[in-house]
Amino acid sequence: MKFTTKDLEKSQLELTVELSVEEFTPYISKGAEKASQQVKIEGFRPGKVPLDILKQKIGEMTILEEAANIAIRKTIDEAIMKNTMDRQAIGQPQVSISKLAPNNPLEYKVTISLLPAVSLGKYKDLGLQEEEAKIADSEVEQALTRLQETRATEVLIDRAVQMGDKVIVDIKMFLDKVPLEDGQHQGLAVLVGKDYFVPGFDKKIIGARKTELKKFNLAYPDNHHQKNLAGKLVEFEVKIKEVYQRTLPKLDDSFAKVFQFKDLTELKKNLKESLLHEKSHQVANKNEAKLLDKIIQDTKFGDLPEILIEGELKNMFSELEQSVTQQGGKFEDYLKHLKKDRAGLTLELTPNAIKRVKSALVIREIATIEKISPSEKEIQEKTEQLKKQYAGNQDVLKMFTEPGYHNYLANILTNEKVITKLKEWNYAPISPKQKS
Repeated sequence: MKFTTKDLEKSQLELTVELSVEEFTPYISKGAEKASQQVKIEGFRPGKVPLDILKQKIGEMTILEEAANIAIRKTIDEAIMKNTMDRQAIGQPQVSISKLAPNNPLEYKVTISLLPAVSLGKYKDLGLQEEEAKIADSEVEQALTRLQETRATEVLIDRAVQMGDKVIVDIKMFLDKVPLEDGQHQGLAVLVGKDYFVPGFDKKIIGARKTELKKFNLAYPDNHHQKNLAGKLVEFEVKIKEVYQRTLPKLDDSFAKVFQFKDLTELKKNLKESLLHEKSHQVANKNEAKLLDKIIQDTKFGDLPEILIEGELKNMFSELEQSVTQQGGKFEDYLKHLKKDRAGLTLELTPNAIKRVKSALVIREIATIEKISPSEKEIQEKTEQLKKQYAGNQDVLKMFTEPGYHNYLANILTNEKVITKLKEWNYAPISPKQKS
């Protein structure tokens, strides 16, 4: 075989492969055999039709095309391996036949995406300060209040709206007298005092009674999360349908016992531990992102292949859809709320996808340079741990036996090891004074 290579943009390589007449000839008989199995010719069994008769029946080019497909399948892996010794090919190669004629060599072209070159900058002794997870007493009190809210009792009452009530309302919202697309709500529950809509909304309905219609204007803050309303004066029409008086339980030892705790002190301790666990995970991710961002700043990357960015975008969409679904929502409704379609959200997520791709490339390069990888024992121990964790879930357990899972898990463990080492190399230890 003869090879010619040509570098393309976006870390792609065009590889031209040529099989001489002598190298291609054996595949022609195999192509003829396969082609003859797909046609019926009277007097001959499938697969046993003489070549000359087969050519007359289906044409010589049909046989050559079948032969070329067989030859490509047999030779492409070797061709790619020999021409990407110093770069790793990724994704599925794109193949096209460029020369195919009787009594001539076979030539085909392969377009391959390659991992981009990575030239690491400094990744040790960066002297960063690691953020520590802490929970303030006020956060525990807020969590306790939220828990208290879940045990509130509600009684339908015939009186004017007061602070702390739950009110069922119909709401119409207008901007310059034009109804807002997402500003029409029927039978909406509003907890008075929470300012769900916008600061000042709750005060406007205090004192109103059942069936009363309240009309008022409110200015949305300049930094409001709904960009189309930020800084705008919005007109409201609010009809009061029902008023419920809410009574919160007393926060004492009896309240704690409802949740299977000895007393209020023990409940608060458990809440603090739960909050600390959640925040520790968030802070660890934040510290990791800060560390990788710093390394990425000093690292030079070759062109990023589209396949890597598209793959990361697909993962991000999957994560987002799963999150929305787990919260009981529908992804299409979520997009409607954002006032975006999938193309618009893709555009918004792309910069973060690029950053995630670069982070993965940095981790991979450091693992290679520092020779960081898990042992077979560590991979096996992690597999056994996961099997116990997912015992009874046959779909997940089946995944552990699939051929590519070993490499997948090895890659996950390698990433974890690299991150651990990066933290050791770059974060100054937290002093006892900082911890207190």
